[in-house]
Amino acid sequence: MIQTGFVAALDLGTSKIKGVVGRINENNVISVLACETVPSKQCIRRGVVYNVEETGANVKKLINMLENVIGRNIAKVYVSIAGQSLHTIPYRTYKQLSSSGIVTENVINQLNDEAQKFKPDLSRKYAIADVEYFVDGKPEKNPVGITCSMVEAEYQILVGRPNLVANIERGIVERANVQIAGYVVGAQASAAISLNEDEKELGCVFIDFGAGTTTVSIYKGGVLRRTVVIPFGGKTITKDICELNFTETDAEQYKIKFGKAIDSSDNSLFSPFSSKSDIDLVELNKVIRMRLDEITANIKEQIRLSGYEGQLGAGIVITGGASQLKNLDLYLKEKLNMPVRKASAKKSSVNNAPEVANDPSLTQVLGLLLFGTEDCEAIEVETEGIEESDSQTKYSKNIFGKQSHRNEGIKTPKKNKTDKNNKGIKTTLGGFFSSMFSEEDE
Repeated sequence: MIQTGFVAALDLGTSKIKGVVGRINENNVISVLACETVPSKQCIRRGVVYNVEETGANVKKLINMLENVIGRNIAKVYVSIAGQSLHTIPYRTYKQLSSSGIVTENVINQLNDEAQKFKPDLSRKYAIADVEYFVDGKPEKNPVGITCSMVEAEYQILVGRPNLVANIERGIVERANVQIAGYVVGAQASAAISLNEDEKELGCVFIDFGAGTTTVSIYKGGVLRRTVVIPFGGKTITKDICELNFTETDAEQYKIKFGKAIDSSDNSLFSPFSSKSDIDLVELNKVIRMRLDEITANIKEQIRLSGYEGQLGAGIVITGGASQLKNLDLYLKEKLNMPVRKASAKKSSVNNAPEVANDPSLTQVLGLLLFGTEDCEAIEVETEGIEESDSQTKYSKNIFGKQSHRNEGIKTPKKNKTDKNNKGIKTTLGGFFSSMFSEEDE
């Protein structure tokens, strides 16, 4: 892992763009150096870059904020991939052995190579999320060294629309002048830093509630079985509340401060945000629950389609900025008849900055750091006239989705930063649930 320099990551959220810089030790434990956020301001919709120019400006501003905190220059970043088109598809392959054949590392590598070469129809492969092996038809976690006549591998491959990264590169590389070290599917990042191995083994429904989308991932037997993105998030609920004749700003404030997934005893409250008349909290929470009912119905259907209904012993794990809606855990427990745990980054994964580690809206951006294999610090060059090295990227992949665009020998002129004031670590509250499967938004 990175021993010197640092890893930098960006979570391109519908409500806010989050950036974090950290170091990862040999035990995969993160030390946070800086964490900052900026509003997305409609430039990102349902996790997908919509306005390239605004995204570039916002990312550039965020990078400058991070650089001011750490006092160093950032040359490249790891970036999250999201969007309602992301989902898992299974890919199965096998190798026939002699009657007394032994499964070797070479056999496993051949299976992995076949999975890497697989090209899905009408979509793009963004990561190989997980794999399950079978020897003579029986599941086996570590088949190397076992004698059998046939070994099979079933991969869960995360795919999505082919153009998900096109606008990211336009906004970050071309406008913000920052290289991309690698792409990581956001749901993978969140799960990597918040789920424990027992939950994956027993089986759980991992739900990442964002502002634009809600991502549902189902684990069983230590393996990811299904991932799908529901196109409702925190902003959907906010816009629903706007129908009660509130501005979007007021609606968001009411949702955060007074909204509950389960009824409040108070019936009305004077608005401190505007000159509008008293609001009816019963009506407010009724609107919230109507949208939650729709989201929960989708989650329940995805559990059924996974084939693991009634077999998920660890219940439901929720994270993301929108998971902070009051009583959401109690609501889901009642509706889905499963235990619910609120999650953020595991304590064992982050050794400092508890205000960052304990914030569920920052789970995904912290998880991105765990996939970082490159030093993201800029090489500072004092001499004048150095030409920037060839920006051609070399695309490399790791079998479990650590995909990266390698940029070798990036050189950037040393910046004159006169004010390296330590701003401290800033965290913000994410949003919560906007309309149905509109492909135009991607």
